[in-house]
Amino acid sequence: MSCGPVPRHIAVIMDGNGRWAAARRMPRSEGHRAGYENIRRVIEQFSRTGVRYVTLFAFSTENWDRPSEEVSGLLGLLQEVIRLETEALHKNGVRIRHIGRLDRLSRELQDQIHESVEKTRYNKGLTLCVAFDYGGRTDIVQAARRMALDGVPADQIDEKLFSCYLFTADIPDPDLIIRTGGEFRISNFLLWQSAYAEFHSSPVNWPDFGEKEVNAALEEYASRDRRFGRVHEA
Repeated sequence: MSCGPVPRHIAVIMDGNGRWAAARRMPRSEGHRAGYENIRRVIEQFSRTGVRYVTLFAFSTENWDRPSEEVSGLLGLLQEVIRLETEALHKNGVRIRHIGRLDRLSRELQDQIHESVEKTRYNKGLTLCVAFDYGGRTDIVQAARRMALDGVPADQIDEKLFSCYLFTADIPDPDLIIRTGGEFRISNFLLWQSAYAEFHSSPVNWPDFGEKEVNAALEEYASRDRRFGRVHEA
């Protein structure tokens, strides 16, 4: 494990569930289930290393275009995970946040999400943000719409104020974005918030992303020279 700086906020694009299942001649649904089962293990390790915020890209605005059977399975799996995991996360002091749209989810699922968020609202441990029905462009557009509805004068709009209208209003920007499954795309994830995030791509599919891969990502992050557009003098 690296002894260097630890990212305060890690965001994860959990990719490769389908490929994991295909390699084992299993249906894609089993890959998604294996991926969800890996979440607690990775969160526990992040927490042990001192990470304070984790955002998981669980379902994008584009994922609605997948086959209806797969979408239904993902929605049902989310309900199951919320039901089974909320109490354990609560006991471990984890604060759960949802970022993204809620209006396209069933009333039952909306209620489950609200209950999970409220139950853990005052916890002081790691903050787990679940990006479900989330898209970076949608996030930016809805922020602009809300500012317009609030009648914010154009000359008062700056980056700090705009950030207050995003889904992540009270969450620090990610320091590190990890994508599993060997891909290098950002895929419409935290577009505004990731302006100066470091990026790490792991070839390992998400269900197999474990302690070794977490340590590799943290070690790579610790080796980076984060200048934020500035020049460091020798």
